[in-house]
Amino acid sequence: MPERIKKLKQWLTDQVGLSYFSLEPASGDASFRRYFRISLNDKSFIAMDAPPEKEDCHPFVVIAQQLSAAGLNVPSVHYQDLKQGFLLLDDLGSTLYLDILNTDNAGQLYGDAMCALVQLQSNVPAAALPRYDRALLMQEMELFQEWLLQKHLRLSLTDHDQMQLTQVFERLARNALEQPQVAVHRDYHSRNLMQAEPNPGILDFQDAVNGPVTYDLVSLLRDCYIQWPTDQVERWAMRYFKQAVKHGVLLNEHEAQFLQWFDLMGVQRHLKAAGIFARLNQRDGKPGYLKDIPRTLSYIEAVASRYPYLKYLAQLISVRVLPICR
Repeated sequence: MPERIKKLKQWLTDQVGLSYFSLEPASGDASFRRYFRISLNDKSFIAMDAPPEKEDCHPFVVIAQQLSAAGLNVPSVHYQDLKQGFLLLDDLGSTLYLDILNTDNAGQLYGDAMCALVQLQSNVPAAALPRYDRALLMQEMELFQEWLLQKHLRLSLTDHDQMQLTQVFERLARNALEQPQVAVHRDYHSRNLMQAEPNPGILDFQDAVNGPVTYDLVSLLRDCYIQWPTDQVERWAMRYFKQAVKHGVLLNEHEAQFLQWFDLMGVQRHLKAAGIFARLNQRDGKPGYLKDIPRTLSYIEAVASRYPYLKYLAQLISVRVLPICR
């Protein structure tokens, strides 16, 4: 039995006081966290195992309290041992959005998710969260260059290439920073939303920041794991916009630039995600995310056709990156 499992079982027995329980894997994670479902009589809970040398559970606990106070459906933390990296949480079930989304139910599920998003943005104090500043935005986009282009695809970049990429990154960072800043979940997509009551159940919020208003929306609607027609995505985005204005998250005068904010925010996120997927393979031995890179980069291809200053990036992806990834 792995040492971490032994420690988790001992903690559940000695510190939490459980007995006669079963422990089964509930899900993996793109980070070093793991989740286990605990069955105890007729109840079930989730145990989080977050090795403290790799992960810090404290933000999860703090942000869970903030989201719950805002009326959102997140797992309550029943017991915690931050030193060992163990949490005992509510079990929100096993039905991910990704498992059930289809053309018949997408309108309802995304409608619920956008309502919850506006609730998060209008009720969770952003000022207490870490800033999603220029340095972090740029650092994330560098993952695309370092891990996907150089380490995974082994592309040779000239000084001109690097200059062009830096100019694009700077433009995308400015777009993010000029938007209204709100509480940002930072991974608000179909693998972190559960069909639950009330819907949705929200997971994996520990990296929340004070950042651009369109970040979570584009994570949801231009999801790296499932894709919808562009016109449908934009209708959903404008549906969100009306709700956000109604709740004071956005203003009516933001409408003229809203879709540009949304488009360019998506490019920043998809550069980051493609880099992370490559890093998961190269560094962490998790190749399962490589299949999501073409979909992720295809969003950038589509959006770049609207913005002349993204022409270089679009050509780089179309000519030198996607043919290899596919």
